[in-house]
Amino acid sequence: MSVFESIILGLIQGLTEFIPISSSGHLVIAQNFFAGASSHLFLEWINIGTMLALIYYFRKKIGSTVRELFVERKYALTRNIVLTAIPAGLIGYLAADFIEESTFFGSVVVVAVMLAVVGVVLIVLEKLPRASAVSNGEKLSPKRAILIGLMQTLALIPGTSRSGITIIAGRLSGLNPKEAAEYSFLVSIPIMLGVTAKVILQDTSYFMDNFGALLLGNLFAFVSGLLAVGFLMKYLSKHSLAVFGWYRLGLATVLVGILLL
Repeated sequence: MSVFESIILGLIQGLTEFIPISSSGHLVIAQNFFAGASSHLFLEWINIGTMLALIYYFRKKIGSTVRELFVERKYALTRNIVLTAIPAGLIGYLAADFIEESTFFGSVVVVAVMLAVVGVVLIVLEKLPRASAVSNGEKLSPKRAILIGLMQTLALIPGTSRSGITIIAGRLSGLNPKEAAEYSFLVSIPIMLGVTAKVILQDTSYFMDNFGALLLGNLFAFVSGLLAVGFLMKYLSKHSLAVFGWYRLGLATVLVGILLL
């Protein structure tokens, strides 16, 4: 893999993992432009950079949650995070080989469709009926936490956006935009840790053979991911998700045009 490809894929991973425009969708597009030069393993390995960015950004929240769990014996937030993470984590683990081998999950057509569908939902989200308001992820009922987790499984389809679908689910479950985003990111940490552990245990030889490219890709994924999550948290404190929906529709239109040509 060239230095250019490593940097571009790292930037795409970092910028789109947290902003609800679909990291997997953008990476599938990039892979097609690179004529499939980057492997699925490379994309899994540079997930480490975005995971570390998320842990660093929410380090104080993570610390307070751990303290509440083991010192204050308050477990509501931890319980909800686990309940939300289980469905996607379990299905992703069981279907990993199928996802890697299926042409469906690498299809630009699928990406275009999901970009458009979720884009429309983001545009009309604030007009949709929602459950009674809750102040944060800790106040979610177990039932709502599980429903968010079930919706999160849709993120296994490229073009959906894990952050996008969980923020949508969080909003429909009564969270405000900023709290829905924070809960979405906290939920993603155990899933990212699971993916990282799986990759490390299964194929360390790939890491050794591609150390330079992976180090570069992860560095750019970390820096761009940190900027992206910081931007989104500030943006959602005053704005809705509609602008990201319009972006998704625009990108889907461009992809359809390219496919037709």
